[in-house]
Amino acid sequence: MGRDSIVLRAAKPTLDEGLTFARYLDEAAEGFFRFMIGRRVEHVIATAFLKPDHDLSYQNVTFAEQEGAIVGMVSGYTAKQHRASSRRPLKEAAGRRNLRMRIVSVLFAPIMRIIDSTGDEDFYIQSIAVSRELQGGGVGSTLMDFIEEQAKASGSTRLALDVSAKNENARRFYSNRGMNVESRWPKRLPIRALKFYRMTKELG
Repeated sequence: MGRDSIVLRAAKPTLDEGLTFARYLDEAAEGFFRFMIGRRVEHVIATAFLKPDHDLSYQNVTFAEQEGAIVGMVSGYTAKQHRASSRRPLKEAAGRRNLRMRIVSVLFAPIMRIIDSTGDEDFYIQSIAVSRELQGGGVGSTLMDFIEEQAKASGSTRLALDVSAKNENARRFYSNRGMNVESRWPKRLPIRALKFYRMTKELG
């Protein structure tokens, strides 16, 4: 099967699709959401996914399908959408007793501030993920083609994303798509596993 067999569609606000999104999101984030939320991560994210007007909402998610099965997803939004979004849906889904999420949110607040620093002209790719057995088969490229067109349609003039320094395959993929490293964070931390690259691409 080639790229011609890939069908893209908007996510639907259902719990099943929220669970699928949660799995892909945590995989793309290399387990960060599971680390932050704990064993209930998929249920928490899926519950938040059902609500509109925030970063993890179904409104920002597009699924890729082959033969009716979901094989990948991409999520992203404009800087304006991000600044207008609320973190309440995720907090409410996690519950007041989720002390773990609150502690991790404080410890990793600098990462959140990096996302908040996205320029007004940017379209931020929150995550892109493809089923492992289909990686290298064109699903990722199809999703990137789509998100670039969505970014242009929104009036954005750049794509932006953050990627772990240790994720060499992802960085190579984005580089092949014309994205360049704009900055590194944190600059002085010697632990490579905790370093992130901001990559951007001008949209013609």
